[in-house]
Amino acid sequence: MDARFEQAKAFFLQGLAHYQAGRFEAANRDFGASLSLLPDRPSTLTNLGATRLKLGRPDEAAQLLQEALQQEPDNAEALGHLAAALAELGRREPALEAIRRSLAQAPASGAGWLLRATLARELGLLDEAAEAYRQALAHGADADLVRFGLGGVQAEAAPDAPPRHYVESLFDSYADGFEAHLAEVLQYRGPQVLVGGLDRPRYRAGLDLGCGTGLCAPLLRPRCERLDGVDLSGRMVECARERGLYDEVVQDDLVAFLGRTDRRYDLLVAADVFIYVGALEPVFEGAARVLEPGGTFCFSLEAADEPHDLVLRPSLRYAHSAAYIRTLAPACGFELQRIEGQALRIDGGQAVPGLFAWLRRAARPA
Repeated sequence: MDARFEQAKAFFLQGLAHYQAGRFEAANRDFGASLSLLPDRPSTLTNLGATRLKLGRPDEAAQLLQEALQQEPDNAEALGHLAAALAELGRREPALEAIRRSLAQAPASGAGWLLRATLARELGLLDEAAEAYRQALAHGADADLVRFGLGGVQAEAAPDAPPRHYVESLFDSYADGFEAHLAEVLQYRGPQVLVGGLDRPRYRAGLDLGCGTGLCAPLLRPRCERLDGVDLSGRMVECARERGLYDEVVQDDLVAFLGRTDRRYDLLVAADVFIYVGALEPVFEGAARVLEPGGTFCFSLEAADEPHDLVLRPSLRYAHSAAYIRTLAPACGFELQRIEGQALRIDGGQAVPGLFAWLRRAARPA
């Protein structure tokens, strides 16, 4: 028995070393070997569950962590990992209960408070979310992420733009299954509406801003001699390139790209992109820089209630008002051809009010 214990201990310690170094497949192997020698040990079950979570197997992780908690119901580490696994599985209410219990035992976890804030926000518990964000900030969580989240659940102090790493990681994780989710779950038709509203059959060069996986490309390619795309997410850019419909796809922040590219376009399209941008002044200035006189700039927005120009919603998506666009367009050298309201997508069984706008770049003075 002592020899078995020592061997299990050696596997366990090797697993910890692999986990801490980010070698999760090796950690999975060694924790599994340790567990086979000494079954049902809570510490091994917890670490194996955490490893399976890192490997993208949240269902297996949840089962292992629940086994650990049957023996140690107040194990804060197991509860925290279980909350994360349940959150990935879309089981928000039990995930929130698990992270509440975890924080009751170990209240100094900034990551735990941030997860609690996120879950409470997604469940509409905005007061709890706000307090959890404050606690997350006090316990060392990412300050930019916390302030962004707090801006979504409180009326004051919403930032003008999201943290870049938040948007990048969000869409890197969303890339697989992105199009099916938009079409089948959200009933999203933004590209069809925008391209259907164009007033010219052909364009010399089009730029798909925030192109994602390339949903707009099949509609734009037949109408553009040249078609480029730009997106912040590396995974999205890979998917867009694999379509083979773009002449070039660049991984970059769209405002930064508009500010430095040497290319000029006569069509700019941004479908469901500005909800992750925030204030649009830098976008419009960059668009005016790269768009040829007479060129078209079209985009969709979530509709904000007047008189608010810019609102960060609890969904952590920005909404903009029609009045904001009507003011911003001429200030940046655009003529507003038309702006119309219609549903943008379905979210939680409800239609999300949207705005679709088509602008023309005014002729430059002689």
